[in-house]
Amino acid sequence: MMSWNGDSKTINAVGLIGCGNMGRKMAERLVSAGYKLYVYDSFPAFLEFVHNIGAETVSSTGDLAQRCNVIIMSLPGPAQVEDAIFSLDGMHKNLGSDHVIVDTSTVDPGTTRKMSEQVSEKGSAYLDAPILGRPSAAGKWMLPVGGEEKVLDYVKPVLLTFAANAVLVGPQGAGNALKLLNQLMFSAINAVSSEVLAISTRVGIGKEVFYRIVAESSAATVSGLFKEVGKTIVNNSFEEPNFTVDLLLKDAKLALQMAKDAGAPSVVAGNVQRYNEIASQSGLGSLDSSALYKVFCQNFSQEIKL
Repeated sequence: MMSWNGDSKTINAVGLIGCGNMGRKMAERLVSAGYKLYVYDSFPAFLEFVHNIGAETVSSTGDLAQRCNVIIMSLPGPAQVEDAIFSLDGMHKNLGSDHVIVDTSTVDPGTTRKMSEQVSEKGSAYLDAPILGRPSAAGKWMLPVGGEEKVLDYVKPVLLTFAANAVLVGPQGAGNALKLLNQLMFSAINAVSSEVLAISTRVGIGKEVFYRIVAESSAATVSGLFKEVGKTIVNNSFEEPNFTVDLLLKDAKLALQMAKDAGAPSVVAGNVQRYNEIASQSGLGSLDSSALYKVFCQNFSQEIKL
């Protein structure tokens, strides 16, 4: 088996697979930092954006691997990650011992370990570096990274064009494990914030009043996520999602399975997942995660149309 030896190669060009909400932020900052950027995305709607920022598009991920030795993935889930690497025109056939794949997608640790083992047969290196942060916080993101320290050191200047820091937390899969644990907290905080605002009206406290007083206080319960969820609910701006119900449902499903496989099934987040499922099944999947508020209101027999 070949070993990775790409750390002596200067990084001039970077490949990016996936140009969604997070990928766009990466693309803009990579180009601004002076990197030659090549982008692959299966949705033609993104192509105009790519050209407008001065990047180039390619026809396949395999083509991307021919042009760049550092390739970043920003994809919806495990199936898309595997397809980007191993599809008929995927990058696997063109990988070599100077390639580094950095996966910023939120996937399960098992998928990362499987992908890493398979690309290592070509001598390529693999890092999982999921993002802690919203699209609007690009430049301030934290990347928990799984992989080898020498590989992270090599690509870190690239990662720091769009993140505040990238920190090694363990071997391949460790970055994803940390991100999924974070998503369990996200799911629980999102749900209880939505539920409390639904309850507040029932007990005679307007949701606007509750949100404003608590958000402006120094109460220990105040968090950035509460402020964001509460603001969306108060403004009824569910159709302008920061993070959709369906994405949260997907992330929490991966996290709950990870915990179960480790012999530590989640009780709190496991119960919350039922409401994520109800919200998605009720047609709220494309709305902001705070749309759970609508589900709780319906449970309380309030006349709020889903």
